[in-house]
Amino acid sequence: MSDITELQRAIGQVKQCVGELRAKYGDVPAVRRLVNDVERLDIDTADFRSEPDTPQPRRPQVSEQDVVVVPDTPYDREMWRGADDEYVRHDD
Repeated sequence: MSDITELQRAIGQVKQCVGELRAKYGDVPAVRRLVNDVERLDIDTADFRSEPDTPQPRRPQVSEQDVVVVPDTPYDREMWRGADDEYVRHDD
C-alpha cells in the first residue's frame, strides 16, 4: 500500500468520525472546523496525486562537515578522569 493510499484511507476514517460527531452534536463551530479541515486534507491529497511529477522522497543530505570521524586508536585515559564522579568535587 502506498503512502498516499494509506493517507486516503486514514482521511476516510476521519471523515466517518467527523460525520458521527456532526450527527451527535449538530452543526456547532467545532464540528464545522473539523469538516473543513478534513475537506482540506482530502483536497491536498488529491493535489498531491495530480502533480505531473510526483515528488521523490527526500534523502538526508550529508555534507563533509556533518561527518565525524571516530578514530580506532584508544582514547587518552585522562580525558575520562572523573567522568563517573560528575557530582563529586575533586581538589586535585
